[in-house]
Amino acid sequence: MANNLLKGKKGIIFGALNEQSIAWKVAERVVEEGASIVLTNTPVSIKFGTIQELAQKTGSIVVPADATSVDDLSALVDAAIEHFGGKFDFVLHAVGMSGNLRKGKPYQKLNYDFYAKTLDVSALSFHKLLQTLYDKDALNEWGSVVALSYIAADRVMPGYNDMADAKAVLQAIARNFGYLYGRKCHVRVNTVSQSPTATTAGQGIAGMDKMLAFADETSPLGNASALDCADYVVTLFSDLTRKVTMQNLYNDGGFSSVLPYPEMKE
Repeated sequence: MANNLLKGKKGIIFGALNEQSIAWKVAERVVEEGASIVLTNTPVSIKFGTIQELAQKTGSIVVPADATSVDDLSALVDAAIEHFGGKFDFVLHAVGMSGNLRKGKPYQKLNYDFYAKTLDVSALSFHKLLQTLYDKDALNEWGSVVALSYIAADRVMPGYNDMADAKAVLQAIARNFGYLYGRKCHVRVNTVSQSPTATTAGQGIAGMDKMLAFADETSPLGNASALDCADYVVTLFSDLTRKVTMQNLYNDGGFSSVLPYPEMKE
């Protein structure tokens, strides 16, 4: 049910690949709530994904950009400002990749070239994005930036590998830029720690099926779906959360607060 929570707002959505993507669900929901958006992903992802279908459905444009390239990000932000006729209100960073995960490299035997790329794509791209937005004064006052994280940034989750390190860096960037951006023009910067979700990227994680089942069984409310995450992000883009910033916010059915114990079942 739409409530016009984002009526008149404008923003950029990173990372929509296909209907399984959390970013895809966020794009659909923000438009349902009255927002206008620009979609972006890497040229390769755009070629092999179905983002053009999403653009048609949401009445948006697609601007290719490599999130690790400052030049690409600069061109993207300029294109969004031109498309919207001025500043905009929100950004979703849903970007992540690990060559070590894809190649099955265990944490104690990482390929460091892959590791550097993991950090660049999954974390430093967030800093590059925020720095570009900040330098260009692209966001309206009380704007909102959200990046997607995971509990492996805070606790050891075997199998998540170097992505855990990247998510920890991502959260630190959100806190530091949240302070600076809040002081500048009340822009909020937060991360959402989502339940394990069966996205295309998530399926590349070793033992993903077991992780999904375990989290769902342990969480008192069960796993949060991609749509649940999208609903939560809508609130963070809305004016209802103007004083929420520099936070890592769990959207995981309570999993992060439960100590799994074999005798806990009723």
